[in-house]
Amino acid sequence: MGLHEKTKTFFNNRWLVFVASMWVQSCSGLGYLFGSISPVIKKSMGYNQRQIAMLGVAKDIGDAIGFIPGSLCEIAPIWVVLFIGAVQNFVGYGLVWLTTTHTLPELPLWVLCVCIFVGTNGETYFNTGALVSGVQNFPKNRGPVVGISKGFAGLSVGPTIVVLSVMFMVRPVGGHRQGRESDDTSFVFLYSVCLILAAYLLGVLILQDLIVLNQTTVTLLTVGLLILVLLPIAIPVYLVFFSENLPEERLLLNEDEKKDGNEMIMSEMEDEKTSEVDLLSAYERQKRISHLQARLVQAAADGAVRVKRRKKGPRRGEDFTLMQALVKADFLLMFFSLVLASGSGLTIIDNLGQMCQSLGYENPHIFVSIISIWNFLGRVGGGYFSEIIVRKYAYPRPIAMGVVQVVMAGSLFYYAIGAPGAIYIVSVVIGLCYGAHWAIFPSTASELFGLKSFVEFMTMKQRSK
Repeated sequence: MGLHEKTKTFFNNRWLVFVASMWVQSCSGLGYLFGSISPVIKKSMGYNQRQIAMLGVAKDIGDAIGFIPGSLCEIAPIWVVLFIGAVQNFVGYGLVWLTTTHTLPELPLWVLCVCIFVGTNGETYFNTGALVSGVQNFPKNRGPVVGISKGFAGLSVGPTIVVLSVMFMVRPVGGHRQGRESDDTSFVFLYSVCLILAAYLLGVLILQDLIVLNQTTVTLLTVGLLILVLLPIAIPVYLVFFSENLPEERLLLNEDEKKDGNEMIMSEMEDEKTSEVDLLSAYERQKRISHLQARLVQAAADGAVRVKRRKKGPRRGEDFTLMQALVKADFLLMFFSLVLASGSGLTIIDNLGQMCQSLGYENPHIFVSIISIWNFLGRVGGGYFSEIIVRKYAYPRPIAMGVVQVVMAGSLFYYAIGAPGAIYIVSVVIGLCYGAHWAIFPSTASELFGLKSFVEFMTMKQRSK
């Protein structure tokens, strides 16, 4: 393969799309910093607590209204969604910054609320575009993909201009037909980068709290941060330019085969299923399914098998429409679970800066950064461990969600009784558990209700926050 062909393959590689999605997500998440900037706005603008609470509500509403970008993904390319989000994010938060620094005349409170709403809503466009491309390109690795992608939103380390630079890269590229055994190694590398990045940011945070850093040191630390953020690009570069062109090792059905053969394959597999089938590796199981499909299609063509199609609605794992999902108990249970669980975490995140000030801490931004870092680790870890629960132990993914919610409730009770060091426990545990929510729920929704209306399902749940 010549250089031109390799370059073309590189720009259509699903790992490059995933890395670009991670960079897009690194630009979102300014809403998570509201707990740090709210004391600044309060002091600069002379607002009282009620007015600050109104700004927080505007931020939460902007973060929750994701139906528009979700619907837009159904009819427009993803780059359009990302472009709209970049404009909203830049204009909304740009006006807030100009106002709080008194570069512009002081705006009325309702105008500032609108600016924060618009800026935060722009981030829902980033999240939507990144998640859609990630899940569609990696349908067999939904937990890790969602966890890593949404984890970078928790870090918020990139400028909005990055979105404009990579928005044409973020798109579905038919990655479900490019599955290779090297995927596991690539995910391990990404997890390693994520852990190093989180440890690096935490170390820098502690260093800034202990000593006063000069400008040269700050510049060097910033360069180190950029290197870590850019490091995942090594995966598509290596796979395209430096590795051998391996044949596809995971046999998946194409779209036409799925339409004609899904029902008859699954019914025949149920008839022939033995304990030996359960012990096969994923690769061998796919080979057997592919072989069985070929036999059944040939038999159907010869008239020996009469294929019967179901007339009822889709089953779990197949593509649901939003209206079909709304009447399912699975969807309603997930919806109300998210309503009851994530609201408490979001309340802590929004008010953490003022909570720290009320306890006498002079630098509340440190705790905001801590909860952001652990939010990142929660998203990455939630996707990873929920995938283990499904693949290795064959438990439903919501089991992980239940464990996360119990731990979150315990930390809130610990804070409520005024126990020593409660603010540290809350910063770590709430960040970890709240982040895990947003890695597990999208993966669960895509597994139960398919990918066709995945964006609509997630924006429906996001409005519950």
